[in-house]
Amino acid sequence: MIEQVAAAFDRKDYKTAIQLLKQLQKQSPDNPWVKFYIGRAQEVSGKLESAEAAYRKLLQETTNPKVAIQAREGLQRLENIAKERRQQAISQATADPANAGIGFLILEPVPSEARQTAAQAFARIMKLDPYTARLQLPSRGWRLYRTGAMAELQIYGQNLRSADIPVFWAALAAIQTIRVFQVHHFQSVSPQVTIICQDETNQLGSLTFDWSEVKSRVEGMLPIFEDVVDLGVFNKLKRKEQTQDYVHVLDLHLPKRNCILRVCDRTYQFHQGVIFNARQDGQTPPNQITTRIQWNQWLGFLHHQLPSVPIWSDFMPFAETALDHLDLIKDLEAHIDLLRKAPTNWDAAFQLYSGLVFEYARTGRS
Repeated sequence: MIEQVAAAFDRKDYKTAIQLLKQLQKQSPDNPWVKFYIGRAQEVSGKLESAEAAYRKLLQETTNPKVAIQAREGLQRLENIAKERRQQAISQATADPANAGIGFLILEPVPSEARQTAAQAFARIMKLDPYTARLQLPSRGWRLYRTGAMAELQIYGQNLRSADIPVFWAALAAIQTIRVFQVHHFQSVSPQVTIICQDETNQLGSLTFDWSEVKSRVEGMLPIFEDVVDLGVFNKLKRKEQTQDYVHVLDLHLPKRNCILRVCDRTYQFHQGVIFNARQDGQTPPNQITTRIQWNQWLGFLHHQLPSVPIWSDFMPFAETALDHLDLIKDLEAHIDLLRKAPTNWDAAFQLYSGLVFEYARTGRS
């Protein structure tokens, strides 16, 4: 009867083939050819995921070389179908002006109880082995997984979401439209807030807003690198780059104004405008008031004013996945004014992280 099934598939008489298979499945459920043609029936019925699972399981179980060859050919057909569909979807997406240019595909954390299922789906969609796929899925924080054409990333993102893998994508152009003001100091904090700041062109001015306009708060620490001399092999002196300190950066997002207010502990003018440091209580001598104390006093005040505003602080794990990608992105202005001996992608990584949070909230994902 297997020969009859094969002949029915050859002449594309799928109705007859499926009827015969139902009988064979009852009579010989463990026959590898029966299992193969069940997968083939799922393939021609458009149940591609079920067909792929059937072929892969058959390859693990069978010792029949002819069946194995047919199963591999089936997997190749499925891969070709998926590629063709993806290319068609990308072509359609490319026609939309909103999908032009460069974009970012970001993986969101996957709960431990869902990692195995998610890894299997991720491996299938991205053509990875299951072990590698599992390693790519983050357990905390975001992972910048891919940078490339926005239209292509959107299609991959939609496929991943369909498989219940948390993911989102954003265009570089959208992030570049967000204005960034570097805050020098707070001039007043009640009833409205007035800050002295500089814009993207380094023009100094003031900006007034209500606390209720702040919808997100993004925090991160940027490493400061210095060249140090160390003893190497055979006590030979060698120079190497080492992290000497960290700079605290905090962004306040005002989505209705499409802007970010950026505060940096190294550049904030604590001695100007509203004073937030410990001199107010009269207990700390002025010569013992450090930048860290002043920064923590300011953070405490900010938390009091914005107790329910979401805080995004998983910058470090994100940056570690983004640094290499940023070598290929030359149009992302960091808007961070630090005295460095050489440019670093860490500054651009914080700008990207904050911009992605801004877009994430704007699209209703948060």
